[in-house]
Amino acid sequence: MGTDESEETARIRIRDAALEQFAEHGERGATIRGIARAAEVSPALVQHYFGTKEGLRRACDEYAIELFRTTKQDAMSGGLAEPGFMEVAFRAGMPVQRYLARALVDGSEAADRFFDDAVALSEELLQRDLPGLAKPNTDDLHGYAAVMTAISFSLVVMHHHLSRALGANTLTREGYPRLVMAALDVHSDVLLSPELLEQARAALRQMAAAQEDPDDDA
Repeated sequence: MGTDESEETARIRIRDAALEQFAEHGERGATIRGIARAAEVSPALVQHYFGTKEGLRRACDEYAIELFRTTKQDAMSGGLAEPGFMEVAFRAGMPVQRYLARALVDGSEAADRFFDDAVALSEELLQRDLPGLAKPNTDDLHGYAAVMTAISFSLVVMHHHLSRALGANTLTREGYPRLVMAALDVHSDVLLSPELLEQARAALRQMAAAQEDPDDDA
């Protein structure tokens, strides 16, 4: 058992080092040798556990997706109301957030799969009766989930500009609370009046109908 625990510890250390290296250098810039150096292990040990850099990247993707799924489910199931939830989510999620920011900007099949999985998860959760979560006001739940996911990810992808605007790195303990507080404020506010919302929806429905029947001048 001791050997198993030691091997698992080494795997986790390598994976965590890879998350940081991929986040800093991108998939092309990160190397097995650099990841091994950051994890304080030999390149041969990295290859022993993960095979190739692509295999290590897949392991990072799987970990990131699972952590994102678990954290989002916990948050939307009432975790946001628990005093220690934010601290735990911050400590576990920051390396993954940096990793995802780079992956989504660089673009890859893995990033595409991650985004699609996140949209599917959001759509699934929005259909549940979860405490503290209102039912979305939409007749296009998939579109709603896709835009909501994109807005959420944009806070990570745009972290450089958000950090400049807020005066602190939003991917650190210093800047993260203000970022999330502002995001909660935005999600809880209704800025448009019901009348303006309906007028905008009517105009968009008219635009969509005209697109389907371009010969109809009406």
